[in-house]
Amino acid sequence: MSSRSGIEWTETTWNPVTGCDRISAGCDNCYALTLSKRLKAMGVAKYQNDGDPRTSGPGFAVTTHPSALEAPYGWRSRQLVFVNSMSDLFHARVPVSFIQDVFAVMADTPQHTYQVLTKRAVRARRLADQLDFPPNMWLGVSVESSAYFHRIDQLRRIPATVRFLSCEPLLGPLDGINLGGIGWVIAGGESGPNYRPMDIAWARGIRDACLGAEVPFFFKQWAARSPKRLGRELDGRTWDEYPVSA
Repeated sequence: MSSRSGIEWTETTWNPVTGCDRISAGCDNCYALTLSKRLKAMGVAKYQNDGDPRTSGPGFAVTTHPSALEAPYGWRSRQLVFVNSMSDLFHARVPVSFIQDVFAVMADTPQHTYQVLTKRAVRARRLADQLDFPPNMWLGVSVESSAYFHRIDQLRRIPATVRFLSCEPLLGPLDGINLGGIGWVIAGGESGPNYRPMDIAWARGIRDACLGAEVPFFFKQWAARSPKRLGRELDGRTWDEYPVSA
């Protein structure tokens, strides 16, 4: 099933895979890991498999859910869909055949637009020639600081209709970022009790890079304990831009 999402840049979420493992700085305070622990305690069936406590946690083992593949066929209205908000489709433990099944569903439901976000850009690029990228699917990579610019280089080599960046949680400046071949950028600070501060200069820097490259820019939130506490304005306005195909 899908669920209406509180994530500002999408409308609904669809999780044919759940669970993940932390692999970079942006994962340190993973919301999905924390939520999975709660869902396991509530008895939610999809979150009963435990991951490695060193990198994952209760209810957060990588698990595929073939029954969830049918969900998009039942949605009555067009949806903007974040795929695997509770996982990473390109995790090494997700079989290629299942990724192909997810892609087939997306291709078979062209009325919806699917947003797939990964931190595993290398695997996504290596599998690209085994996947048929439908025009209604956007592929993005997380870029929380300049240390992860290499993910953008991998993304540029993948034939997605829209390639996007999620610079969230933004943990450092992205000076010198190359937005060639990129069709959308999301940026935002971290939320939660252990949030890390975000410098306004970092947000302005990526916004200005987008303006210079004529790339749509979406500013999601400031860093704060509550994601709503400081609002969504950057220099006196909200930035809610989307790719032309949205």
